[in-house]
Amino acid sequence: MRGKEEMVESGSGSEQVEEKSGNEQEADQLQQPPKKKRYHRHTAHQIQEMENLFKECPHPDDKQRLKLSQELGLKPRQVKFWFQNRRTQMKAQQDRSDNVMLRAENDSLKNENYRLQTALRNVICPNCGGPSMIADIGLDEQQLRLENARLREELERVCCLSSRYTTGRQIQTMAPGDPLMSASSLDLDMHIYSRHFQDPMTSCGDMIPMPLLPPEVPSHYNEGGVLLDEEKSLAVELAASSVDELVKMCQAGEPLWIRNSEIGKEVLNVKEYTRMFPTWPLNLKHHSSDQFRTEATRDSAVVIMNSINLVDCFLDANKWMDLFPSVVSRAKTVQVIQADPSGQANGSLQLMYAELQVLSPLVPTREAHFVRYCQQNAEEGCWAIVDFPIDSFHDNLQSSFPRYKRLPSGCLIQDMPNGYSKITWVEHAEIEEKPVHQILSHYVYSGMAFGAQRWLAILQRQCERVASLMARNISDLGVIPSPEARKNLMKLSQRMIRTFCVNMSTSNGQSWTALSDSPDDTVRITTRKVTDPGQPIGVILSAVSTTWLPYSHYRVFELLRDEHRRAQLDVLSNGNSLHEVAHIANGSHPGNCISLLRINVASNSAQSVELMLQESCTDESGSLVVYTTMDVDGIQLAMSGEDPSCIPLLPLGFVIVPLHPMESTGPTPNHLTSSSPDNRQEDSTATTTTTSNVINSGCLLSVGLQVLASTSPSAKLNLSSVTAINNHLCNSVQQIISALSNGSGMCIAAATTENGSVGGGAPCSDPTASSPRQ
Repeated sequence: MRGKEEMVESGSGSEQVEEKSGNEQEADQLQQPPKKKRYHRHTAHQIQEMENLFKECPHPDDKQRLKLSQELGLKPRQVKFWFQNRRTQMKAQQDRSDNVMLRAENDSLKNENYRLQTALRNVICPNCGGPSMIADIGLDEQQLRLENARLREELERVCCLSSRYTTGRQIQTMAPGDPLMSASSLDLDMHIYSRHFQDPMTSCGDMIPMPLLPPEVPSHYNEGGVLLDEEKSLAVELAASSVDELVKMCQAGEPLWIRNSEIGKEVLNVKEYTRMFPTWPLNLKHHSSDQFRTEATRDSAVVIMNSINLVDCFLDANKWMDLFPSVVSRAKTVQVIQADPSGQANGSLQLMYAELQVLSPLVPTREAHFVRYCQQNAEEGCWAIVDFPIDSFHDNLQSSFPRYKRLPSGCLIQDMPNGYSKITWVEHAEIEEKPVHQILSHYVYSGMAFGAQRWLAILQRQCERVASLMARNISDLGVIPSPEARKNLMKLSQRMIRTFCVNMSTSNGQSWTALSDSPDDTVRITTRKVTDPGQPIGVILSAVSTTWLPYSHYRVFELLRDEHRRAQLDVLSNGNSLHEVAHIANGSHPGNCISLLRINVASNSAQSVELMLQESCTDESGSLVVYTTMDVDGIQLAMSGEDPSCIPLLPLGFVIVPLHPMESTGPTPNHLTSSSPDNRQEDSTATTTTTSNVINSGCLLSVGLQVLASTSPSAKLNLSSVTAINNHLCNSVQQIISALSNGSGMCIAAATTENGSVGGGAPCSDPTASSPRQ
């Protein structure tokens, strides 16, 4: 608190401080309790004098600071803090300037490449006058080879599926080009990357007939493409109108936004929206409401990060992904359309690509190209970040399926004292969506899955995590040797979270398979070949199950994040106890933390100790508990400051999502966009007591498991391996439900139905019971 008050007195509380801030040095010397100090702003004369000295000497000594403070009527430490903050600001401006120059150079190279490709396509043959084939033959051959390989693998899967239902001779497939693909069937290789299953692994020669190991082909959505010069000028014009629309949507009340008391949030009045913005250019290609659904949500919150850092994160695709690891699965800056040569973020305009996800294979991802524009209002001390679509005036970019059009959306960032910012967020989109499983239909169609509330809740938590990452005055580190090692361990845990999130969704075209034809079945499995470092090399088998539970998501989170209570679940711990040897708090909620746990098993010795890295986090949008087993050498390598990207991680975990009450009877008015297109109701398993209007809430629990099936990336999978992980997954869910029901008798509904299904889901599927389906 003393550090924050001194920053307020220095007049630059929302700016960063250098590596060793003066606040911390001063805090070590002062022993008296802090006093409340009023907010102080330097006068224009004081700032001008300090600027003049800064140009001559950016690092004044004590005598110069004392002399200047006496001349200006300031305290010496105020002058000291001002120079520190000014040096930090200069460094940030220089970094942004270098970044803009590199982006401009990259943009120039892309444009040159685009012009050369266009010129090659338009070359005329001098002999016949027709189009020339210069430099295209090699590319066509490569595309044919890729297509041939894809068709060969597709034929193998079809033949495998056909042979299961034919009584005669098995259909012969094409001979694979790689002799390694003829490897025999295998069992799960269960060692450090997962716990041992209780079910025995018997050999099985029958190959499971489902599309395991999808072909290595690019995503159906084209991430490339740039805007031409005439399109750039149109994008600049649309950016101004988009900012105006965003500001009005953030500041307007009724009748544009109507508070829905049943779901406890604001919904957009589409009629009023059309009246306020009737001639926006992008509405020229507006589609029929019968085919597309509109989502619009708004929320506001205060976060512990200043506007400069927030804007920098939004304009950098990699930082944006790190800030929202559970929402943004992929992001890319395709083209910098406009940038300030001095490095200022104000006026930045760039074409971006993003893929947004929900942490469940039952919900398809949303992909889109959009233009992101940044504008500063210096008088009000706020920034506007707005995204708007480009498909209405740029037709060269391939549309995604399901189609996702990001209408003007974004946030207003208002600076507050002590490095805080107030953010008002608006999400507005038009979606042509794939069918969503009934257990998640309310979560998606109500706007909670991709709405402003989820974005802001995650941003609040991640900003607290960043503040914890940058903290230096940490006393209790446990077995962590230094603050730098603590920082490195937090970065490793961040990579673990991101790896888990990406592999639990349909990101990057990942295909998942159901094990039965039952519409209530929520178990999905998939495999992937891994050859890059960062994960175990080989074939990885993943399984996810989603279950409705009649408990609050905080209660489920408290059970699963507590390693002592979780160790009592035999199927998750195999009877081994866990002992915490290091703890890192990374948020205001006690559940937001990173733990380093020692697994107490009989095989552990002084030379061979098995550890578990666990991170748990929770906010209003949901909770995560992710963990992975590691050896001591890997932990020491990460804490020593070496590159941790080579450390193989195979995380397991739990995703808990709250469900809010929703009206279940009567159609929703067409001008309020807060429900599904067909006004579908929740599944009957979600309630036990039926009322006329309201559906009981509870939460959704998704359990995600990953195992290394083989150390050979070309190996194939047998049916017994799938059966084992499916049984393990279902047993885990049953034990979690049993532990919750035994903890307290207060619940909304019994978690297990008469036919044995698990709280809102189907019974655990037998892979041999019926044919798999996509």
